[in-house]
This record gives sequence, structure tokens and C-alpha cells, in this order.
Amino acid sequence: MRLGILTGGGDCPGLNAVIRAVVRQSVKNYKSEVIGFFEGWKGIVENMYMPLTLSTTSGLIRKGGTILRTSRTNPFKLANGPSVILKNMASNNLDALIAIGGEDTCGVAYKMFSEHGLNVVCVPKTIDNDLNATDFTFGFDTAVNIVCEALDRLHTTAESHNRVLVCEVMGRHAGWIACYGGIAGGADFILVPEKPICVNEIVTAIKTRHSRGKDFSIVVVAEGAKFDNNEILKDQELDSFGHVKLGGIGDQLAKIIEKETGYETRTTVLGHLQRGGSPTAFDRVLATRFGVMACDLVHKQEFGKMVALSGNEIKAVPIKDAVDSLRTLDMKLYDMAGIFFG
Repeated sequence: MRLGILTGGGDCPGLNAVIRAVVRQSVKNYKSEVIGFFEGWKGIVENMYMPLTLSTTSGLIRKGGTILRTSRTNPFKLANGPSVILKNMASNNLDALIAIGGEDTCGVAYKMFSEHGLNVVCVPKTIDNDLNATDFTFGFDTAVNIVCEALDRLHTTAESHNRVLVCEVMGRHAGWIACYGGIAGGADFILVPEKPICVNEIVTAIKTRHSRGKDFSIVVVAEGAKFDNNEILKDQELDSFGHVKLGGIGDQLAKIIEKETGYETRTTVLGHLQRGGSPTAFDRVLATRFGVMACDLVHKQEFGKMVALSGNEIKAVPIKDAVDSLRTLDMKLYDMAGIFFG
């Protein structure tokens, strides 16, 4: 067979490990060829690609980002996008496509499969861990470890200056990173998109800490968290999938905390630091297992499927199950985190 592969949406550690695994399994065990399309769905629409071989993918398991680059391109917003994709699949003599990405990339893959008959298999990738039908996505563990390390460092300066420090982390609709990272990093309050921000709760928790002789506090807030009065930040742009380009909740929250408590408050926005660097051992292994399984599904012609982690097993699930709705934070975990607030 001859396969295509692309990486769409935000980059994250582990993408290269998937590419490496797909190529290794394809070439060594199936004698198949693989080409990689550049910049996600944009690459297949504009027919930008490179051959992927054992040599060009050697050593990729430790490398962050993606050698294929990526973009947030929605081909259904482009003139004749779906038909151009099918045309370029045929012109490159490709039998199938492996799409690596999150809700948007997999959502496009599902529409291409169900509406246009594209032979496609998906690999779930998002640091937000918000894809349904899989227990974890690769990239999430690395992001959480970066948040944890950052909070360890913030604790030292917060304690030295008797400050409240607000750390803004990624998480548009789901608070997995904020909750896991906050618990691991010993945050004193965690704010997630699933629970509206109640300023009085935060202020009370911080004052309670001070009454116990703790003159500093660490607050973790997901970028998609909103205040309980539904106030949103103004002048936010939209991407090609209609998502608001987030950022700024940390600064807004810090000003409110300082005003209401009188304690000096500063903000740290981790931003794209959470996406960068080498993947953790967990993400390297998970990405590798996903890549091998995706390759197997293609050669078995089990299209319209996504590889998924269930317990400790890698399984195939319908892409539809993964993109029908978002996997939001387990609030039992958040309630447990609340034991340590204040």
C-alpha cells in the first residue's frame, strides 16, 4: 500500500513519535510506502508533501513538535476543499490517509470519511485531553509535567515575596491540564472551564490561608475558564473552526484578587511552553503504540476508525464516537482537588 499522513491543529510532544512508528511498521512489516503532507489539511489541499523513510524518521521519538509542521486549516471552508483532497489522494496513488490531531482534525477526517468516502484512520492528539473515546491523548502527560515544574518554581518566588501568583494554563473547554497540573504542583486554588469562577470563593480561600500564617498563594486557571456572571474578554478573534483565540483570563483574575484581598498579585501565562520540548516517556510510548495500531488498521482496511487507549489496551473506535462531544473534566477529580483549596 501507499499511505499519506498529516499532523493538524496545535503541535505537541509525541507527534514525531507517531510518524516514526507509522513509517517503521509500514516499511518493515507491510512493505508499504509513506508520504507526509505538510501543515495539516492545508498540505493535502495544496499537495505539499515529502517521502517518509526509515532514514528520514530515525531518532524522532525524542523530538518535540512535528517534522511535517501543522496548521489549523479547515478544508470545508476552502473552495472545493474536499474534492481537491480526493483528487490529490488519487494523483499521489494513495490508498489511505492517517490523520493525527484533536477534535477539529478528527472532525474533518470524519466528514471526509462519511460524506466523501475517504479512506482515513485517526490518531488522537491534544494536550487538552478532551477527545472522547480514549482515556488519554498523547501530549497531555508532557503538558502536565511542564505545568507541575512551573508551579514548583513559582512556589519559591511566591513564598519569598509574600505574593499571590496566578498561573494561566491551556484548556479551552476542559480543565484536565489545570486540574492534573494543579494537584501535582500543589496549587492552592484551581479554576476550570467546567465550573464558573466565583470570586468570593477564591478570596475566602486566600484569606483563610493568610489567617493560618501562609503569606502566599498559587492559583491555577485554565484559559477557557469564565466568571459566574458570564463576563468574557472583549475583541477576541476566531480561528477557521470558529473557536475564540483565548488568553487574558489570568491577568483579569489577578487584578480582581489584588483588589479584593489587598495582597500583591502577579500573573504567569505558560502559553506555548506547554506544547514545547521533548515528550515524556509516557507520551513517547503511547504515541508509538498509537502509530503502530493506526498502521495496522489501515492495512486491515478498517477505515473511519480512531486508535484509543482503554485502560492499558490500544483499541479501535469509530471516529464519530470521538468527535460527537468533548470529554470534559471528571468533576470527582476536581472535588478531590478542592480538599486542598485554601
